[in-house]
Amino acid sequence: MSRVFRMEPSPPRHDSMEREAVVGADRVPASGVNGSGIVAGYLAPHPPHLIYAENPPQNEPRSTGGWEVLRWAYDEVRRRVRALQPDVLVVHAPHWITMVGHHVNCVPNPRGISVEPIFPHLFRYHYDFRTDVDLAEALVERCEANGLVSRAMREPGVRVDYATIGALHLVNPAWDLPVVSIGANNNPYFYADAELEQMEVLGRATREAIEATGRRAVLLASNTLSHLHFDRESDLPEDMSQEYPFNNHQYRADMTLLETIRTRPTPALRAAIPEHIAATESETKSGSLTWLLAALDWPDTTGDVLGYGTIIGTGNAVVEWRPKELARHG
Repeated sequence: MSRVFRMEPSPPRHDSMEREAVVGADRVPASGVNGSGIVAGYLAPHPPHLIYAENPPQNEPRSTGGWEVLRWAYDEVRRRVRALQPDVLVVHAPHWITMVGHHVNCVPNPRGISVEPIFPHLFRYHYDFRTDVDLAEALVERCEANGLVSRAMREPGVRVDYATIGALHLVNPAWDLPVVSIGANNNPYFYADAELEQMEVLGRATREAIEATGRRAVLLASNTLSHLHFDRESDLPEDMSQEYPFNNHQYRADMTLLETIRTRPTPALRAAIPEHIAATESETKSGSLTWLLAALDWPDTTGDVLGYGTIIGTGNAVVEWRPKELARHG
């Protein structure tokens, strides 16, 4: 089924978006009150279908719903993030692909429209958010100090990718928290898990930058799990009778990884993540999940799996990790 799409100028900003920006500008940081550092990390998959199903004012297409279990998992993430009172959200996304090194968005106020290239009929999202520039610049410095090739992106006209926007919206649709976004070095797409060791270095640099700037941060790894997907969709994209795993092998491999996440401390994932990549073409090969766990310093805690569901056949899990000293007991 073919579609033709016509891009039009961005519409005026909604009044609610204006109010959210003002609220965010006046927000008092939590660091220094409840302690700084990384307070939580989330595996936060970004499929555009979830935002499409939610019908936020920023997204042009309209839907009748769908993928409710995953969206309910994100409702719980939103509640938990609010309770944690972070100063900033830091996101690593697989679709801001850079050919050389690790890029950090240092633009103070990215604004524009993000269009998903495969699903433009589902995702044409008007974004307008604030970057924590001090933390972003500190991250570039810490990357370089740790021997990584890194660049600060300061071109305000560069369009923000949909994987970055997707994870950020699903965790904080009010957009009242500053953001730091990190791109994915293109190497993992050629060499599978060969560059995951470098993502551990990036995680360490991220932790050092957060601690040096006194921020209270929540980290988002914008990754799907199994990533083989259908090449056709139903006439109604949100028809849940057409939603199921790509195949049993992909599903079982996802369950094996999630069982490790649920029952074993994070160091066990050093081996489990590469095994899952080899079994499933997992999107975690871009390194976001390894970056997240390394930034948390591989805490001796299990992950809290909040939800799992398929989207066009891909496996998506919403998972929370806390540093050991903040992990919930019982």
